[in-house]
Amino acid sequence: MIELRHISKTFRGKRDVQAVKEVSMTVEKGEIFGVIGFSGAGKSTLVRCINALEQPDQGQVLIKGRDITKLRGKELRSSRQDIGMIFQHFNLFRSRTVGENIAFPLQYRGQSRRDIAQRVQELLELVGLNDKIHAYPSQLSGGQKQRVGIARALASKPSILLCDEATSALDPQTTQSILALLRELNKRLDLTMVVITHEMPVIKAICTHAAVMDAGRIIEQGAIFEIFSNPREPVTREFIETASNLRKIDSLLEDKSPLVRLKPGQILARFSYGRRNVVEPLISRMSIAFNLKINIIFADLDIIQETPIGGLVASIDGKPERIPNALQWMVKKGVQVEVLKRG
Repeated sequence: MIELRHISKTFRGKRDVQAVKEVSMTVEKGEIFGVIGFSGAGKSTLVRCINALEQPDQGQVLIKGRDITKLRGKELRSSRQDIGMIFQHFNLFRSRTVGENIAFPLQYRGQSRRDIAQRVQELLELVGLNDKIHAYPSQLSGGQKQRVGIARALASKPSILLCDEATSALDPQTTQSILALLRELNKRLDLTMVVITHEMPVIKAICTHAAVMDAGRIIEQGAIFEIFSNPREPVTREFIETASNLRKIDSLLEDKSPLVRLKPGQILARFSYGRRNVVEPLISRMSIAFNLKINIIFADLDIIQETPIGGLVASIDGKPERIPNALQWMVKKGVQVEVLKRG
């Protein structure tokens, strides 16, 4: 559905800024593809190249096999109708009602009043705002404003929806409701989505594949489960830690919390599970097989693409010669083991 081939974009000025550098990626039909990176990584510039709001300096942007970087005028406007976009700050017209906001792109294209009214009603039902057609943006919550933005983006029945930090201005509960709506629209309308975000929980909750951007480049990409279970780059690991409770152990160690106080011979270890071994009772089996006392301090388990993934932090007590053997046994079972502290 979307293919980027060696895209680069530089903004010229007193100091040139190369926002996107040699980016290539493919988004399949019906996929929810995430692009994650810190501020300034080049994410928003990249997504604006997809719908030609920015023209790349080099490279190709193929939508359904057609290079839109070569289109101009009427052809380009026609191609853009197949690409909807929603934004972090909603970009609604404050002086127009909800219905008028949704109708605007249809009026711009010269559709009849009857067809516009019918389409607006369909979209309001789709996003769950039937009773808000005559309300103004100032009368809506943040989540409702974004639902209007989604409805407006879908007015021309696009096959692609670009989401540029669409949940960044929302509270966690509202974020979950918007992500649930996007998942439903993806399945119901067979929409292909590109989700731009700096929040790893958003990627984890909604995307099937993702790319990690840093300093204008894609440094890692692949299936969500593979990225979470086996991150290759430090930036990716940093993002994953922001979505995991296992990061709390670092502050506990720094604060010398009683929870991480060890007796001589004990160790504190972090176990990171990948693939399907998380459902096996490995800690229990290790405790029995090597006659160890294991105290789980805390754990974090999640489901990504219908597969459990996560880890735990535990203190381990037993005969000194048995502990290394036990840890090696866990490694052979496919668990990543990190010794954090020794008593």
